[in-house]
Amino acid sequence: MALDQQLLDILACPDTHHAPLTYDSAAQTLTCTECGRIFEVRDDIPILLLDEARQAPPAQGSGQAS
Repeated sequence: MALDQQLLDILACPDTHHAPLTYDSAAQTLTCTECGRIFEVRDDIPILLLDEARQAPPAQGSGQAS
């Protein structure tokens, strides 16, 4: 079962910026559009705890050549 669109419309990052989240139904995750934290969705329940979130991997190609 996927998350309800009305719920997705009101969910926001629990950090102080309260940015919108994007939902990946295949991975069952919500990703903050500002800080990049990834929150899991377990049994159709979003786990919006900062302590349980993981950071998105760094973007490729953004480092400087040495």
